[in-house]
Amino acid sequence: MASWSGSTLLPETEDKAIKELNEIPENRENDIQAIRDMIITRPDIHFTRTDDVFIIRFLRARKFDILEAFKMYAKYYEFRQLKFRALFVHFMASDPDMYQALMDGFPVVLDDTDHLGRKILILNTANWEVWRYQYVQIFRALLLSLEYLIQNEETQVHGFVIVVDWTAFTFKQASRLSLSLMKLTIEGLQDCFPARFSGIHFINQPWYIEAAFTICRPFLKPATKEKIFLHGNNLTTLHTHIHKEILPTELGGLLPAVNIGKFARELLRQNFEINFGVSAPEPRGQSSPTLTRSMSVPLPNENYGNQNGQCDKQDNLEFLLKFD
Repeated sequence: MASWSGSTLLPETEDKAIKELNEIPENRENDIQAIRDMIITRPDIHFTRTDDVFIIRFLRARKFDILEAFKMYAKYYEFRQLKFRALFVHFMASDPDMYQALMDGFPVVLDDTDHLGRKILILNTANWEVWRYQYVQIFRALLLSLEYLIQNEETQVHGFVIVVDWTAFTFKQASRLSLSLMKLTIEGLQDCFPARFSGIHFINQPWYIEAAFTICRPFLKPATKEKIFLHGNNLTTLHTHIHKEILPTELGGLLPAVNIGKFARELLRQNFEINFGVSAPEPRGQSSPTLTRSMSVPLPNENYGNQNGQCDKQDNLEFLLKFD
């Protein structure tokens, strides 16, 4: 078990943590132990990591509000072990489906942080070829990437900015983004991952993406809504949030074009994977098909629900993995 041996934060970052996150260095160990003491209240969850280095991520994500940090800690495992466990089977960069999404730049991670110390992630939606893998593999690749990046204490304090480039995104691609998938993404990032998301920026979004965003707005918390910016084709407004000096030319920046597979190769070199102690759900009789990976297109005459034609909560990820 990793133990708390003192913060590795730079002095200026520690000052920011104190001012913005209510982090009191002298109280860190007591705050971490307070979270650990609450684990007994959730016997339904297997908290696979209870070490100091891990728990402090949730405290920072919830500005050292002990109760809110524990709620996120519990939801993190609930999401992965109870609600959508099929997402986290073979949760590794070398998994064939996830590997392809990573190599297609889901996400691209810029080498440099911005002027506020934030890590910049770019998602170029035109790179998604729907016949090769489904959207859930992009979501899995994003979650795995965030897990890798959040290990850095500086990133825990400064947070992330995500830029989604919708250039050349087609209506055919959009038709594969169901409301269920969008709700899954919102829940996974908004409530179930210990990170600070300082901004999510859409550029060159078509009208049907704006319409989809309008539908999704009710599922967003007020604080999250304030962090989402729709720039259209006006990159100047993007540059008021993220300076051109660290952006690639594709985003109107001053740096060369990105190497979309660079970060994926880093994950592979590290053999990065996380084991949440989950396995693929067992099939529930003939009406609930066995989970198969690498299926982007449903087979003809296949039944995706129970005998009443409905998907119950336990089977919903099996359904999404087969037909997005």
